[in-house]
Amino acid sequence: MMTQAFYTGISGLKNYSAGIDVVSNNIANISTTGYRAYNAEYASLFEEALAGATSTVSPQSVGYGVRMQATAMSTEQGTLALSDRSTDLAILGEGWFGVRGDSNTIYTRDGGFNIDANADLVTNDGLHVLGTMGNNISADNVLTSILAEVALGDVNSVEKLRFPKNLTYPPEPTTTAKFIANVGVGYEPVTVGASVVDSQNNRNHLRLEFTKKAVQTPPGSQYDVRATVESLDGTTVYSTASGEVTFDGKGALASNTLTSINNNGSTIAINLGSGYDGMVSMDVPLVSGSSLADGTIGGDLQGYSISQNGEVLATFTNGKQSSVGKIAVFHFQNEQGLNRVSGTRFEESANSGKAFFYKDADGNNIIGTNIQNFRLESANYDMASGLTELIVLQRAYDANSKSITTADQMIQKALNMGA
Repeated sequence: MMTQAFYTGISGLKNYSAGIDVVSNNIANISTTGYRAYNAEYASLFEEALAGATSTVSPQSVGYGVRMQATAMSTEQGTLALSDRSTDLAILGEGWFGVRGDSNTIYTRDGGFNIDANADLVTNDGLHVLGTMGNNISADNVLTSILAEVALGDVNSVEKLRFPKNLTYPPEPTTTAKFIANVGVGYEPVTVGASVVDSQNNRNHLRLEFTKKAVQTPPGSQYDVRATVESLDGTTVYSTASGEVTFDGKGALASNTLTSINNNGSTIAINLGSGYDGMVSMDVPLVSGSSLADGTIGGDLQGYSISQNGEVLATFTNGKQSSVGKIAVFHFQNEQGLNRVSGTRFEESANSGKAFFYKDADGNNIIGTNIQNFRLESANYDMASGLTELIVLQRAYDANSKSITTADQMIQKALNMGA
């Protein structure tokens, strides 16, 4: 049995040495973005019974040393560090980013991403980030529709995300202009106006001038109205139109023949209201009128931002914003079963199960966590705990070394006795 002390001590040296390697690797990666620490777990080797059991005493036995049972991944949240890039992301909670090179999907907590020369969202070493595109960007980098949210596709249909550095928000020509004002009861012309947008991305001025007819037919009053669309500086007149407006005896709008005007290639519907909702003719002090016109001036991409639910939002110089894609966050039944490929990257295994997306109450795919931009997740390992664990393992290693030395001395004495 003295030789057994050798094997027991050697098992301790071997496994605690491996444990020191695990802790040392954790400490070495304390500054690695998205690093997942591993914890060494130990178990006793089988034991040999030396005596049969009695009714009151457990059987005597001797152990055969220790073995490393597993190196379990720590799933604790790492601290979030500030970054200066809007494409740097951190997952707050469960989940993994998916990235892809030429073949398999790799999963990582390292959200250090950037947009490369091909407009792809990639990792710092060129792997493509996966998600769902909004399909609202044309081949010539023009936004084709405004999306408040992009629905996350199926886990097997995720795609490489591409967000062009140059993106244009097309102009939306004005289609309707409504006017609200009082023309009074006098014969002085009254003018109201509205800012309108044409299809060439020009902001123009639509002016209405109301002139009371010289000859009135009671009850009520009648006006000539002339509409003009011109450039803001007044140097270019694009079109004019005329009509007649009639108010009843109480000043409410009764009829109007001016319904539309050409705005440098696009048509604007002119809405003067009805009844007292719009243009009126009343004997009260005149105040400035107002107008409401739709349409949006075009704009250029100002930048991208990412919301906490993974929406990639494009913001434009005209103040408009639209979602253009959604970053996928993958989940697993057993995160600790993932196989480490290298560094902070993992791949699914039989132990982890297949990647899946969470679903909301309506069955729609969701990321199931929060994402923060301008943030990176630090390693989820505590330096102080690591150094303490390193000391414990070192002492255990020294103790096993001492047990081998002791067993050697005992065997030497036994051999000397035989001599």
